Amino acid sequence: MTDPTRRDLLTAITTLGAAAMLPGVLDGCGTPEGGPGGAGAAITKRRADLIRDENEKPGAKDWLLTKPAIDHAVKYRCPWIEGYFSRSSIRAGETISLHVSTNPESKFTVDLYRMGYYGGAGARHIGTLGTFPGKVQEDPLVDPHRLRVCKWDACTTLTIPNDWPSGIYLAKLTAERESVQSYAIFVLRDNRRADFMVQVSDTTWQAYNRWPSQYSLYDNGANQWYWGTGIDISFDRPYGKYCQILDQPLSTGSGEFLLWEYPLAFWLEQQGYDVTYVSNLDLHSDPAGLKRAKGFLSVGHDEYYSLAMFNNLKQAIAEGLNVAFLSGNTCCGLIELLPGKDGTPNRIMRRLDRFGPSDAIGDKTFPDLKTLPRQGPNENTLIGARSTGPVMGGAPWTCAKPDHWLFSGTGMKEGDGIPGLVGWEWHGEPADIPGLEIVAKGETTCKAGNGVYTSTLYPGAKGNIVFNAATCWWADGLSAPPGYIHPKAHGAEPKGPDPRAQKITANLLERMKNS
Repeated sequence: MTDPTRRDLLTAITTLGAAAMLPGVLDGCGTPEGGPGGAGAAITKRRADLIRDENEKPGAKDWLLTKPAIDHAVKYRCPWIEGYFSRSSIRAGETISLHVSTNPESKFTVDLYRMGYYGGAGARHIGTLGTFPGKVQEDPLVDPHRLRVCKWDACTTLTIPNDWPSGIYLAKLTAERESVQSYAIFVLRDNRRADFMVQVSDTTWQAYNRWPSQYSLYDNGANQWYWGTGIDISFDRPYGKYCQILDQPLSTGSGEFLLWEYPLAFWLEQQGYDVTYVSNLDLHSDPAGLKRAKGFLSVGHDEYYSLAMFNNLKQAIAEGLNVAFLSGNTCCGLIELLPGKDGTPNRIMRRLDRFGPSDAIGDKTFPDLKTLPRQGPNENTLIGARSTGPVMGGAPWTCAKPDHWLFSGTGMKEGDGIPGLVGWEWHGEPADIPGLEIVAKGETTCKAGNGVYTSTLYPGAKGNIVFNAATCWWADGLSAPPGYIHPKAHGAEPKGPDPRAQKITANLLERMKNS
């Protein structure tokens, strides 16, 4: 049950039973302010202080799960309470439904949070929904191509108020019966102009989502890490626990946000940058939206792109957009996005190919790569470098051009390195792009073999720049927010925030903002 002070904020309506709800949020008979198609009309002007003012509001540390639980028989899911939103990314004024199952049947509440800095707390509590009655909802059948699509009843439908700022929103789901918790997640985007647009890599989150058990893009029923075609996956299902390089029980239901995007969002909002947020699906379907920002930021593990995503970003660069790939293994897998079974766009995903040419070490590590047509464009023409064998490993991020403006104020000399910053996947094989510079370079090590990473920077046609950090772990060098666990894999381990990584990033963003 919600406490009286919160309940004063709430009204009641639900499709499953009585539920408390934020005023102006729950879908009912009225129309959101701004009318249909308003799409957050109240936030159409660029307001440089919006994110700074937002982070002056009281933070809350109770967003962290205190009792996560995993059914070890199936490895990844939390059947006690699990849920998903009907859309991955929405605008203010639009509606979104929340679908939750509790097994055993249990009443439950939902606490909504916007993720950011908030004085170091990492989130702001938006409000509480519930108590909901809860019920066991059926696991979906296995359709052709191993597709699992949940058709769960919605516990509530929310209309997002126009004054909610763009950001990553977590719903903490708490089952009353055993106090078990998990998350659901969505991105709130807006229409306003901003200095920086941060993309969350939800196509990659979904590619590795094994919910309910071994049903990711990498599971064909035989191989543990399958890299072929013929598998379909759906956004209409909960996110299971992160399944890759570390045990992160807090990730259950939140995709990979808490591992990759969160440290960057925390740091950007701590520093007062003017940021707005989008998902991979927005890059796919809304190329015009890229014109709202001076700089576009890819972060962490941003592996899966559709051809439209690739082309939209490349065209935006040609038109003057600054881009920073603070990520590794970026734009590696080529996907197709299909409508869901109810016709909602971009709710089913399948792998078609791998961007760029084959390489002997990569094909040896993942033999199924040999079965792909390999007709996708080379991702290094977009990024500046690309994923290349052995793909995995780690290294210091080592300065190659100390006199470059990127290193101003860092004190770094040629050969100086930031320990552990490169990993666990990285970029090499720099592209033949006029004016491209290699700003950092070094040898990676892992059991699969050694490699050479190259961090690059190249000029766009309009005085803009494209930076490639060549590592999944760049944001680890910026912050260590509550709930974040430092990754460790393949003999590589980042060391946490480093003032040199922070200064390099600040130099980069300043140049992007003013170019």
